Amino acid sequence: MPDERSPIRHHLVLHRRDSEQGRARFYSLMIERDLFGTIRLVRNWGPVGSRGQERVEIFDSETEAGWALETIAQAQRQRGYKDL
Repeated sequence: MPDERSPIRHHLVLHRRDSEQGRARFYSLMIERDLFGTIRLVRNWGPVGSRGQERVEIFDSETEAGWALETIAQAQRQRGYKDL
């Protein structure tokens, strides 16, 4: 279980709406530990209301996973996604 005192954001959800095309999309990032203590960054994205697609990356430390989360989030914000 992640340390509650950790400065790392463990879950982030971004949204993008395209009113011209009538579409809404989401991009979710979450840092978690599996049953074996492996640190994973889980990304989930797709149209709002769907399960979307998922990608999982494994990291050696929570800090590395946090850096990856912030890097990916910044790239998605540049593509028009906004924090909820």
